[in-house]
Amino acid sequence: MSRRTLLSAAMVAAIVFSASATGASAHGTLYKRLGGYNAIQAVVDEAIKNIAADRRINRFFKGANIPRLRRQLADQICMASGGPCAYRGRDMRSAHAGMGIASEHFDALVQDLGKALKKFRVPAREQRELVALLAPTKKDIVER
Repeated sequence: MSRRTLLSAAMVAAIVFSASATGASAHGTLYKRLGGYNAIQAVVDEAIKNIAADRRINRFFKGANIPRLRRQLADQICMASGGPCAYRGRDMRSAHAGMGIASEHFDALVQDLGKALKKFRVPAREQRELVALLAPTKKDIVER
């Protein structure tokens, strides 16, 4: 897997990696509230389209194995949100070391994911839960 693919997989994982700890509620796990794997996959597909069109960050994804990226991102969100999947990728710090990711790159990816969540009318509560998970991981991803 290329470093660029790791960047994309790891950045989105950063958004959701801790969701299992906060996703349970009286309404079920975050995974269930998101609509399960097929709904997560639809959001991932849209986020990948948004990222590919985003000149601020799309250079990080050139040469990425898109089918693998797609599967990894969906599995990461699935697992993190309390679903039955397993993510076996690298930790955020080692996956992003030396890539020169700046705060604005990180923020751009979050915006692209947010657009995908809005397109599929993911409720505001679930959007906040996913996006709020990004803040603690930013320190491990952003280098400059």
